[in-house]
Amino acid sequence: MPGLWAIFTVTAAAAQVLRNAQQKELTQSLGTAGATQVRFLFGLPFGLLFLLIVLAAMGTPLPRLNGSMLAWSVGAAVAQIAATALLLAAMRERSFVVITAYSKTEAMQVAVFGLAFLGDQVTLGVAAAIAIATAGVLLVSWPRSTGGEAFSWKPAVLGIASGAMFAIAAIGFRGGILALNSPSFVLGATTTLALGLFIQTSLLSAYLALFDRKTLFAILRLWRPSMLAGFTGAFASQMWFLAFAVETAAKVRTLALVEILFAQVLSRNLFKQTLASREALGIALIVAGVVLLLNL
Repeated sequence: MPGLWAIFTVTAAAAQVLRNAQQKELTQSLGTAGATQVRFLFGLPFGLLFLLIVLAAMGTPLPRLNGSMLAWSVGAAVAQIAATALLLAAMRERSFVVITAYSKTEAMQVAVFGLAFLGDQVTLGVAAAIAIATAGVLLVSWPRSTGGEAFSWKPAVLGIASGAMFAIAAIGFRGGILALNSPSFVLGATTTLALGLFIQTSLLSAYLALFDRKTLFAILRLWRPSMLAGFTGAFASQMWFLAFAVETAAKVRTLALVEILFAQVLSRNLFKQTLASREALGIALIVAGVVLLLNL
């Protein structure tokens, strides 16, 4: 169905903004590593539930995993852990919407990585859409002259590095889905999601058990808000993976820049953070880039 990838992507972007906001709040009590683990530990049960539902609905056995799929998935899982940790660390330095914008330089990076590792072609129109939308992201990220938000390299580097890791994760998970070679894109995406969450939960649980047991116990005590963040994160990931299964990562992650719009709405209403005129112009460019992308 044409355009299905766009529905998956916009749904994923909206859910991810909610998940990021929930994790931002949890960072205050759990720290960066703890809030990062919440996404995976409490997302895993939902990821497995999604897989069971798909298997039952289709009446098929679990696809056979292969070495190539496992390699892509492990690399992507590790990159996503790093990306989430960098994002949360950056959010402790600057406003929610600005850090979200820094991380969204991912769209340009994912186009390069996708071409290099998967051979995903980027047409002139798609490149133009990426450039316009990324210019909007940079404007949104531009430091304000007032309000005490002078430019600082630390949050900028953390945010852009987070975008790079998210780009690598996107390419890795798309590579894993394609390597699985499942006859159903839904089954391939859901299987890869469940495997990715299992890898991430195992790695971070082992790290916290060895080096930060206090945080691990704190996560368990905050299971109620963590469960909500886990569900939101798993649902967002499910939508991302479905989009990756049917469209190139470059187009998916460019359309995902609508997340900036959702983040701005959330910042205004939840975190009481206002919108500067330059940020408004940046958002307009993001919208223009997205509109161009959807009309290619």
